[in-house]
Amino acid sequence: MITFNHFNFNVQNLEKSLKFYREALNLEVVREKEARDGSFKLVYLGDGVTGFTLELTWLKDRTEPYDLGECEFHLAFHVDNFEELHRKHDEMGIICFENPGMGIYFIEDPDGYWIEIVPEED
Repeated sequence: MITFNHFNFNVQNLEKSLKFYREALNLEVVREKEARDGSFKLVYLGDGVTGFTLELTWLKDRTEPYDLGECEFHLAFHVDNFEELHRKHDEMGIICFENPGMGIYFIEDPDGYWIEIVPEED
């Protein structure tokens, strides 16, 4: 049997990213791993419901932004409070693309990663 474990985003400013994911998506730290020499830190975020985690990787010596190509990849979340969350994300100024025809929108994290917000289906 094969099951999902985690998905990774590399980030430049770990504290800024942790704040973003906590405020925008209510994700909380579930575990951390730090290199003995301090060269990297891995922080795993969870939704408190599923076992799936988002791994944020911070590299100490990384100074330049990550090349995200054309941003054709993304992480998606089902939400049961779509309208309320849309208002919150709009107020935060993090909505980067909306597709009303499909009933979805995307937010952008501090490093430029896109996250799709999908309403729970009735």
